[in-house]
Amino acid sequence: MQTKRAFLEHQDAKFRNEDSIKNHVRPDYFTVVWMIVVHILGVLAFFNFSWSGVLVAAILYFVTGCLGITFCFHRLLSHRSFKAHPVVEGITAICGTLALQGTVQEWVAHHRLHHQGSDTARDPHNARKGFWFSHWGWIFIHQNALQNKNIMARNTRDIMSNRFLAILARHDVMILFQVLLGLGLWAIGGFSWVLWGVFFRLLAVYHTTWFVNSATHRWGYKNFPSDDLAVNTWWVALLTWGEGWHNNHHKYSSVCPAGFRWWELDITYGIVCLLEAVHLVTHVRRFPSKAYEDQSVFIRNLKISRVKRSETHHTVSGQSVKLSSLR
Repeated sequence: MQTKRAFLEHQDAKFRNEDSIKNHVRPDYFTVVWMIVVHILGVLAFFNFSWSGVLVAAILYFVTGCLGITFCFHRLLSHRSFKAHPVVEGITAICGTLALQGTVQEWVAHHRLHHQGSDTARDPHNARKGFWFSHWGWIFIHQNALQNKNIMARNTRDIMSNRFLAILARHDVMILFQVLLGLGLWAIGGFSWVLWGVFFRLLAVYHTTWFVNSATHRWGYKNFPSDDLAVNTWWVALLTWGEGWHNNHHKYSSVCPAGFRWWELDITYGIVCLLEAVHLVTHVRRFPSKAYEDQSVFIRNLKISRVKRSETHHTVSGQSVKLSSLR
C-alpha cells in the first residue's frame, strides 16, 4: 500500500507540472450562471405545486439518475462492468444525456480520471480540497485537464468509436434532447411540469450525484483498506440507487454490484440482474472470492486495532488515577 501511495504521489508531482492543468482556477462563468438559473427555477417549482408535477419529477429522477447516470454512464460505460443489448445501451445513454451532467464523453472521461488518482491532484473533484470543492466547487472552474482533447481522447476511445454515443457526445445534441423534453412536458402539463420535470429534477439529480463525490469521501465506514478517502454512506446509497457504497466500489471498481454486505441495498444492481435474466444484459462482473477474504482480514485487523487502542486508553487512564492519588 505504501508503494502504491508513493507511486501516486510521484504521479501527482508529474501531473501538477503538465501544461494540461496549468491555470486551472479560471472561473467557468457559464456554469455559474446555469447553476443559479437551475436553483432559482427548481425552488420556484414549490410555488407552482402540483402532484402530477411531483410525480413527473420522481419518474424522471429515476429515469435520468438511476437508468441514465448510475446504470449507463457509470457502471456500463465508465467501468464496462457488464455488457448490454445495443437498444438498452442506446436508450439508457439518452437517459444519461438528459441528466445534463455534460456529454457522455465528458462524463466518462472525468470519472475515469477520478479513478486514476482518487483524492490526489489527478482527481477532478479531489475530496482532500474540502467538502464543498468535491461537491460542486470543482464544476465552477476551468480545469484544463478536463478540456484537454488529448486527455479526453485517451480516456474515451471506446465511447467515441461507437457511432451513436459519438453523436450523443455533441453539446448541441445534448441540449436538443433537453429542449425536446421541456417542450413535451409543457405541451402535456404546462409550466408546472417544466419546473418540476426539468429544473427541480435537475437540481435533485445534480446534488445527489455530487454527494457521491463529497459525502462518500467524508462520512461512513470501510469494508476494505484503501489509499483514498472513499467510504460507504448508507443515505447516499438510498438517494443514488446504490452508489453510496463507495469504498466497496473503489476497491473493486470493475465489478457491477456496489453493495457488498447483504444489507447494502443496491437497486441498480438489482435492475442489472433483472435484465440479465431476460438476456438483455450479459457478462456481469461480480465480486471475486478474494474480496470476501480481504474484507474478513480487514475487519479482523480493525477489531484488533480497536482493542489495542482501548487497552492503551485504559492503561493511560489508570496511570493518571495513580498519579492523582499520590498528590
